[in-house]
Amino acid sequence: MLSSKLKEYTLILASGSPRRQELLKDLDIDFTIQLKEVEEKYPQNLQAQEITDYLAALKSEPFKDIITEKEIVITSDTIVWLNNTALGKPKNYEEAFTMLRSLSNTTHEVITSICLTGKKFKKIVNDTVKVYFKELSDEEIDYYIQTYKPYDKAGAYGIQEWIGKIGITKIEGSYFTVMGFPVHKLYKELMNL
Repeated sequence: MLSSKLKEYTLILASGSPRRQELLKDLDIDFTIQLKEVEEKYPQNLQAQEITDYLAALKSEPFKDIITEKEIVITSDTIVWLNNTALGKPKNYEEAFTMLRSLSNTTHEVITSICLTGKKFKKIVNDTVKVYFKELSDEEIDYYIQTYKPYDKAGAYGIQEWIGKIGITKIEGSYFTVMGFPVHKLYKELMNL
C-alpha cells in the first residue's frame, strides 16, 4: 500500500539479488529493475554501517544524471561485521570456508543499508541485527558450500537457506535485514517521502 502521492513515481530497484526483488514484491509495491555495473570499493577507514551506507550510495551514482523527476532509485548493501572486520562476498570455496569457520560458535552483526535516490534528494537508512551461530562442524560447512554455493552472499551464508535453519540459534532484530533488505525501514521511508 503506497500513498497516492508516491504512486505518481516509478520505483527502480538497482539490485540483481533475487532476495531483494522478492522482498520488495512482497510489499505489494510496483517497481522495475535496472542494473548498472559498480565496482564495490570503499575507503579502508570506514567502519560497520559507514561501509554499507557508502556502498549503497555508491550504487546509486550511475543513476543520478539519468533519472527523471518521477523516478526513485533504491540501492542497498549488506555486510557481515565480525571482530571489527567486514565480511563481504567470498570469491571462492576457501574464502567461504574460512568465513563460515570464523562465524561458527560466535555472535556477529549483519548490517544492511538502503539508499533512496531521487532527482533532488538522497536518503540513506541502515539496520543492524545480531546473529548467533552454533558451533558448525567442518562437514556441515563443506556440505553447505558444496550444495548452496553462497558466493553471492555477504559472510558466505543465507539465513533462509540450510545453514540458517541448522546453524542460527538466535537473532536480535529483523530477519529480513539479515536476508539483505530491511523492508520495514524501506516502507517507512517510502511513506515519509
